[in-house]
Amino acid sequence: MSKVLIVDDDQDIRLLLDRFLAKNGFTTATAATGDEALSITKKETYDLLVCDFKLPDITGLELIPKLKITNPEAAIIVITGYSDVKIAVKAIKLGVYDYVTKPLFPDELLLTVKQAIASKQVAKQPKKTQKSTRFIIGESPQAKQVMKHIRLIAPTDMSVIIQGETGTGKEFVANEIHNYSSRIGKPFVAIDCGALPKDLAGSELFGHVKGAFTGALNDKTGSFEAANGGTLFLDEIGNLSYENQIKLLRVIQERKIKKIGSTKDIPIDVRLIVATNENLSDAVKQGEFREDLYHRFNEFKIELAPLRERKADIKLFADSFLEKANQELNKSVEDFDDSVMRRMKEYYWHGNLRELHNVVKRSVLLAQTPEVTLDCLPEEIKSPSYFDDLSTEEITSEPENLKSVSKLAERDAIINVLEKTGYNKTKAASVLNIDRKTLYNKMKSYNIDL
Repeated sequence: MSKVLIVDDDQDIRLLLDRFLAKNGFTTATAATGDEALSITKKETYDLLVCDFKLPDITGLELIPKLKITNPEAAIIVITGYSDVKIAVKAIKLGVYDYVTKPLFPDELLLTVKQAIASKQVAKQPKKTQKSTRFIIGESPQAKQVMKHIRLIAPTDMSVIIQGETGTGKEFVANEIHNYSSRIGKPFVAIDCGALPKDLAGSELFGHVKGAFTGALNDKTGSFEAANGGTLFLDEIGNLSYENQIKLLRVIQERKIKKIGSTKDIPIDVRLIVATNENLSDAVKQGEFREDLYHRFNEFKIELAPLRERKADIKLFADSFLEKANQELNKSVEDFDDSVMRRMKEYYWHGNLRELHNVVKRSVLLAQTPEVTLDCLPEEIKSPSYFDDLSTEEITSEPENLKSVSKLAERDAIINVLEKTGYNKTKAASVLNIDRKTLYNKMKSYNIDL
């Protein structure tokens, strides 16, 4: 029986979730604060942690890495409000399985809980190639170019960097490269470097022997050993600490690993594919990423465009997610109302495909007719505000509106230049005729998150 810890400061929600999950066959426990959750997870291990994003003593972004240390094998689901969706997308980068938005819908929550626990059970069998969701590349020119590159690079053993925003499908592309390679049938192992605590990264990557450090109660097979003969996908590689970058470089050069606490070398044959949502060459220039390691990875690069630049693909992906949601929710929604698709194509999609998938699944759950209608969409898509990314104070009074429009125009100009310069902040600052520090300050002020 799977064990679930519910972390929420709202007593009514704790009680509701506790009873609901217990009724559906889960063993449950509850905590009202982050500190209480950490104390509990130090004593007990759980299959799943369901955690409210806003707690009285700590935020979700602060709590998640700590929970990953106390219960590294647990899946995590974040509960959040619509206004926090952008932040919740960042939580995905920290290793959260998924997020659910308030108000909570029992069927949707139960499905997500079961999928989260199942995902961890699959992950515990690293030597088996994990079955991935049906791969859809899209019909836009950008999508066709990506597919061309996949077919070109897959048969080789060259290392690949996949670059793109969060939620653009980097792991799916990596998996497709593996599936078109001669290593198909061998392990495909994916690791999120952004979710690896610095002190545990070495153990996750290379493994350890029993007694190597406090808490090492058994031998552990690292990701390199688990992927031997196949492909190792390192997501958000830019988040790997400098110390672990050095260790990784040594493994790539010597093609052998040494478990923490062991003196024995283990030969490995692994193809490396890495992904990042930042420009690694900029990180190299800033001294945040080793240049020699970057060149080891950069034998070939695939760039994934954000969904807002691939409007021709939105209907294709939405239809695929609709089909999947119908199967998961046992529904028979046939299509999207024209007004819904129009809103979807106008929306910015901060979370890209991942956000689109969540929106479609929720809309299918709410749909009462054969078509998804406007009332099924989240408020931020249904009624997008022109001033979404500006502070409330800037738009509350009429005299300030002109100032707000001016700031919005400046923000759009900065984003436009950043896109045209490939998000190279040094070049962007030069084009805008401002210094780099001023650019950073304006990006922070206008909430421009790359």
